[in-house]
Order: sequence, then C-alpha cells, then structure tokens
Amino acid sequence: MTIDQALAPRLAPTGVLRAVINLGNPVLAHGTPEEPGGITVAIARELAGRLGVPLALECVDAARRSLAGLTDGTADVAFLAVEPAREVEVRFSPAYLTIEGVYVVALDSPVATAPDVDRPGVRVGVKQGSAYDLFLTRTLEHAEVVRGSDGVAVFRDEGLDVGAGIRQPLTALIADDESLRLVEPAFMQIQQAVALPRDRGEEAADALAAFVHDLLDSGFVRQELAAAGQDPGLAAD
Repeated sequence: MTIDQALAPRLAPTGVLRAVINLGNPVLAHGTPEEPGGITVAIARELAGRLGVPLALECVDAARRSLAGLTDGTADVAFLAVEPAREVEVRFSPAYLTIEGVYVVALDSPVATAPDVDRPGVRVGVKQGSAYDLFLTRTLEHAEVVRGSDGVAVFRDEGLDVGAGIRQPLTALIADDESLRLVEPAFMQIQQAVALPRDRGEEAADALAAFVHDLLDSGFVRQELAAAGQDPGLAAD
C-alpha cells in the first residue's frame, strides 16, 4: 500500500515531514537525539519515504512535549498514547502497539493488587503529562496523584506509597533493586498510535489510518520491534 503523494502538502505542509520522537519511552525509541532508533523512528522514516519528502526528527523526553509539538505547529506527526484528553487536540491513527501501565511498590508494601492502590491516603507518583498520569487522574477516586519528571523518581524522592510507569522499564528496575516489586495486574492497557494535528483534514487522517493498518498487516511493526530489541508481540492486532 502506498500513500497518494498528492497528500504530502496535507501531511507535511512545509515540504518536510517533521516528526517528534519521545526518547523518554524506551519501548518506542532509544539512542540519542543525534542518533535515535526504535519503532517510532522506523515508522516516521517509512511515512516520509512513502510521501516522497525528507524527514526531520525532533527528539524530546516526555509525551507532553510530543503533544506540544503538534499543538504549537512545529511538528506534523507524533507518537502518543490514545487518551480522551488528547483527542480534543489531535487525531489518532489506529493503534500500532499496546503496552501496559503497572505499579511499583516497596517489597513490604500492604498493596497486594492494583485495585488496592485507590484508597484514601495513598499517594501515587507519575510522570507529568504521561498517558498513565491522564488515566489515573481521571479514574482514581481516593488515591492522590503526585506528578514529577519521572514516576519512579518522584516515588522515591518524596517517599510515596506507589510509583506508576510502563511495564518494561519497571520490570528492569525491580530486577536491579530487590527492595521493590511490581503490583499485578496492570492498571491499564496503553494503546500507542500516530497522531497529527486536527486541522490536517479527514483525507489526511484516513490516509494515515490506512498506512498504519498496512504496517501491521505486512509485519513491519513486528519486524521493527524485534530489530529494536522489543517484544514483537506488543504489535497491535
């Protein structure tokens, strides 16, 4: 499947596809701002190639900065978790992969399962503006959300009861720190999609959706996840 290159002015109005890469999510991207890699970089390169335009990557360290690139007009596409609060400002493609949000606690914590977290007096550390920040802010009825530059960092620095984050890096964390454990089950499924500004129109959004479906159907997403050292099984169905 190819994208009609006549849509390039819609998807890349400057003549260059400007993509924001979030190096703060190791499942999506890795490396340095000078040499980024990972599934999102691969998707951005593939999209630019099919449109027949050059690619410019801007690397950031948080999802909220990816979103800002779309809303302030400095980016054409970003790679974000689908969230109702974001859908007001951007359009999402179908999900290309799904990751899990999980809690981490001290080994002797009384929190046994994920539902135990939502109790009065429990404080949960999150990365400000992350998908799990938005989700927990919307869904927790009793626990308090405490925001910082990183969910684990604020959990540790402020002596909180719980830290929230993505399963893969938190699994690596507890492997190196026997004083911590994960809480099961996951508290959310995080669907990752390609996002573009709302003003790009229905035709551009439809073309982006078809592009993502093709990446999934062709095995591109699974292949690039494996190449990046990530589980190919994370690819969306």
